[in-house]
Amino acid sequence: MKVINFAETNSVINQYVAEIRDVNVQGDRMRFRRNIERIGELMAYEMSKELTYSVKKVQTPLGVAEVSTPDDDVVIATVFRAGLPLHQGFLNVFDHAGNAFVSAYRYYKDEAHHDVDVHIEYIATPDLSQKTVMLVDPMLATGESMELAFKAFLTKGKPGRLLIACVIASRRGVEHLKELFPDDDVTLWCGAIDPELDEHKYIVPGLGDAGDLAYGDKL
Repeated sequence: MKVINFAETNSVINQYVAEIRDVNVQGDRMRFRRNIERIGELMAYEMSKELTYSVKKVQTPLGVAEVSTPDDDVVIATVFRAGLPLHQGFLNVFDHAGNAFVSAYRYYKDEAHHDVDVHIEYIATPDLSQKTVMLVDPMLATGESMELAFKAFLTKGKPGRLLIACVIASRRGVEHLKELFPDDDVTLWCGAIDPELDEHKYIVPGLGDAGDLAYGDKL
């Protein structure tokens, strides 16, 4: 798997990542969601350069113009609920894309909240056979929820190509996906890669719970 870390480059993505991390800015849920969405838009633009293109002819009022446009049949796939703002950012760019959703949530199997598992309970998706699937989720912690989401989507067809995007990843999560996708035909795009996970499997320094910051605390 190829890994692209935007934190190693100079772009405005770094500004948006800084704001979603900042405890002095996080209280503004609308700004948090919009920054995630903007990161998605910029990532989608960069990822669009990796698609397959061909020249088409477009009739204008004055003649015919030749334009090179993507040929990929794109499906944007995400995990409820934290993934929704990032998904929207991608959809703002790939506005003709199909959309796939899976409900996955983490739960703790012990009172100390150290033993974490992931549960899948809902999936809604078009046929993914031979599609270019962009699997987007803001946080890549252990990588297990991303793996389970991908396997759930596989029940609806095998994609022709897989591109993965996250805002913040842990090194452990990246290594987990490298083991899952050992070949270079899969690419992971990250806004930043953080060094560790805490005892509750949250990314450190990370930003906290992306779903809660975007939509409020849950029971």
